[in-house]
Amino acid sequence: MKELIDSQHSYFRAGNTLSYHFRIAQLKSLEKALKEAEPEFYAASIADFGKSEFDTYSSELALLYADIREAIKKLRYWMAPENVRTNLLNFPAKSEVIKEPLGVSLVIGAWNYPYLLSLGPVIAAIAAGCTAVIKPSELTANSSKAMADMIERHFNPAYLAVVEGGVPETTELLAQRFDKIFFTGSPRVGKIVYQAAARHLTPVTLELGGKSPAIIAPSAHLGMAIKRTVWGKFLNAGQTCIAPDYLLVHRSIADKVVAGILAEIEREQFRLNNNNYPRIIDRTHYERLMSLIDQEQVRCGGTGIPDERIILPTVLYPANWEQAAMQEEIFGPILPILVYDDFDSIIDKIKAGERPLSAYLFSKKKAERKQFLDQLHFGGGGVNEAVMHITNPNLPFGGTGSSGVGNYHGKAGFDAFSHQKSVLSKPSWFELPLKYAPRSSVKLNWVKRFFRF
Repeated sequence: MKELIDSQHSYFRAGNTLSYHFRIAQLKSLEKALKEAEPEFYAASIADFGKSEFDTYSSELALLYADIREAIKKLRYWMAPENVRTNLLNFPAKSEVIKEPLGVSLVIGAWNYPYLLSLGPVIAAIAAGCTAVIKPSELTANSSKAMADMIERHFNPAYLAVVEGGVPETTELLAQRFDKIFFTGSPRVGKIVYQAAARHLTPVTLELGGKSPAIIAPSAHLGMAIKRTVWGKFLNAGQTCIAPDYLLVHRSIADKVVAGILAEIEREQFRLNNNNYPRIIDRTHYERLMSLIDQEQVRCGGTGIPDERIILPTVLYPANWEQAAMQEEIFGPILPILVYDDFDSIIDKIKAGERPLSAYLFSKKKAERKQFLDQLHFGGGGVNEAVMHITNPNLPFGGTGSSGVGNYHGKAGFDAFSHQKSVLSKPSWFELPLKYAPRSSVKLNWVKRFFRF
């Protein structure tokens, strides 16, 4: 492993990744490799947790292709030095910001969207001019193998390489020196990654999670709010970091919303054999999720099939803040619905907790929208929409506080793997003598004047 990483350091130091043409060629190679590997990827997703071809393409590969096209289209602009204003004190001079690749990166992916969350950051690393060691999740072993085979067929390991394995391999990787670490996963593991990075003062991007709220206010278009909430919650069987974790509904519409959600779940027919509902990733996660279900609150679902790792879409109502499902991120097909009476108080309640990765508000009132956006701290989200903000490459994606550090997608991804190098260039034919000896009160007065401009 050390030999692999040393080879990437040598490859990067040789300047192989720096040119615009090299980066464009690698982005096109990745796009071609993905298209060739699609059948393998689909088969691996089904084998790992029953995720259909439709969902694998629409929620993973389509987003990767969009990111690649965005990078190819805009890379020259992203890479270009940025001229900035020079202050009077430095006149005459030129000031510019040069976008410099950080170097050798480690990308640790997650199992719930194994291709998107492993290769999405790699697209950003390629665009920025970095090399990458990719560590996919061991929980989706077939998908990990498919990615490893694809990268090995198409790329020099000194440039891009996949390291498969579990905790021992990840631990060994984290003991090495990288120039950038990008991690997607739980806050618990994120802290371990952050501590490992600190030993080498390695910059990190952490994409974590949290309890992402959704609020349906009385003024909302209830039919669309229900439809979008149900889709966002039960996509990938709830195993989505930006899924609505729980739902807050005003008391005046609570029974109507609950009835609508139950009807929408029935209409969607979430089933493994309908190709719209995968398994829970493993038995440990299955048992944890089942332990969060309070049978006295179950309005639909609440049962599971252990041998198949299937939990039926479950609605808990009326839920409360003290129950087990409200003490941790659910990350599964369980939707607690809580009732609120006052919008101000529910905003305060959410603010009192950890900052979520996402938050959603369904309301037509401008005052509620303003309060929601101004007062709540969250990574990203939507007004009258759920989850879909991730599909826009122009929107930076990332958490804040316990839900993450930094962001990516589009230019934000390029910036995440880049250093902004500041350069001041001066001619030699002129110099203000203020900074040189002898010092005097007259010079000090002039310095004070110049610093005002």
